[in-house]
Amino acid sequence: MRTYDNPVIPGFHPDPSVCRVGDDYYLVCSSFEYFPGVPLFHSRDLVHWRQIGNVLDRPGQLALSDDVPASGGVYAPTIRHHDGRFYVITTGAGAGGTFLVTADRPEGPWSDPVWIDLPGIDPDLAWDEDGACWCAMAGVTVARIDPDTGRVLEGPLPMWSGTGLRDPEAPHLYRIGDWWYLLLAEGGTALGHGVAAARARSPRGPWEPAPGNPLLTHRGTGLPIQCTGHGDLVEAADGSWWMVLLGTRPRGWFPEFHVLGRETFLAPVEWADGWPRLGPVRERHPAPAVWAPVEQPPVRDDFTAAVLAPHWISPRRRPEGSWSLTERPGRLTLTATGDSLDRPGHTFVGRRQQHHDCRAAALLEPGAARAGLSVRLDEAHHYDLEVSAGTAAVIARIGPLRQRVAEHPLPAGPVTLAVEIRATRQPGPPHGPDLLAFSVETAGGTVPLAELDGRYLSTEVAAGFTGRVIGMYVTEGSAAFDWFAYEPVTPAP
Repeated sequence: MRTYDNPVIPGFHPDPSVCRVGDDYYLVCSSFEYFPGVPLFHSRDLVHWRQIGNVLDRPGQLALSDDVPASGGVYAPTIRHHDGRFYVITTGAGAGGTFLVTADRPEGPWSDPVWIDLPGIDPDLAWDEDGACWCAMAGVTVARIDPDTGRVLEGPLPMWSGTGLRDPEAPHLYRIGDWWYLLLAEGGTALGHGVAAARARSPRGPWEPAPGNPLLTHRGTGLPIQCTGHGDLVEAADGSWWMVLLGTRPRGWFPEFHVLGRETFLAPVEWADGWPRLGPVRERHPAPAVWAPVEQPPVRDDFTAAVLAPHWISPRRRPEGSWSLTERPGRLTLTATGDSLDRPGHTFVGRRQQHHDCRAAALLEPGAARAGLSVRLDEAHHYDLEVSAGTAAVIARIGPLRQRVAEHPLPAGPVTLAVEIRATRQPGPPHGPDLLAFSVETAGGTVPLAELDGRYLSTEVAAGFTGRVIGMYVTEGSAAFDWFAYEPVTPAP
């Protein structure tokens, strides 16, 4: 029997939402303070996903100021397809509130925002048999809206708000047969996370809780996947049902640390007595009937394309003049917009860390700039391999502390900056989740510089909703990056 491995979209890809159009599936995730916002994926089998763009890919759609904190910004989008049109609804926390955008094709272009005057986060869209559009929000409430204008036509009305656990959120409404089903998350998005369900004959209620609630939770278990919740249901073309949801993969000694953020998992769903049912989310499951692998991005980006690939992201914005693919063709040229990674407003272009064991490297032509390679969780938690004035240095920023932990003189000319990340597999203290080994490579060979404990770049230390992003930066002058490479490595025995 063919099987698939979880997560199906590894790395910082939380709050997944999915819709099917014929034989195609489209999925979106939260992006928080990063631009472009709301990564968009395509699949033909729910297992193999390829990023085809970002829904919020221009400043007119998403304007995040320096006042938006880390883990602020774009929360929990929902994607739906109705009457030949795609809809994505989401909330900009600290960036204007709830809005929706639309497109004729998932690749875009997506419209400018239509703002909706509803309080809360985690908005959802569903249409009834009369064509009325309903928007559910965390809390949990539902309102009838005009999706073309954003006008609230009825409500918000109170709905079923779960079994009494904290943070009832991530509501999703579905019309299945003669019933309306409500799926929601509760228990908080950490170790208490879970999914509960209810049903009613109308979006207005009254709601009947599922007798088997919670539908899903890993709380209190020793399973390798934790924090399971924020699920969205989809019916496959063959009539089978599936749920996409978020989860984490903690590592290290108690209380364990997760460093990749909340990731996207897939689990099979069965129906019994009119209710969805599913078991624990495993690292490996029997695969759907259709099997359609996709080509993944190359390990190395030589920056020869006309535009940056969609997986490249930057904190809050990427202003014109801070980056260029044409100033020096075949290179990514970055120009400083701020003098420190410790504050918003700096120039940084990175990609999500997606594997516990991986290696990232970039060939830097520093010139007179101050530039480097950074593993970032937020402004107060990052490790940097920086080149300036003929010296390479490893800098650790951990909360209020900033320390230069190693340095090495460099000859003039290009230098390869590298970080190799290895998950820790030894049981017991004092082990964190992984080790980050930084090195430089020149014509004279490879020089190891420092090996740092990864627990300080984890959610359990830094807090927040995101995961690690590895990228290139400039904090003084301009520098060119000839290439950037990222690849998983074989785990150490």
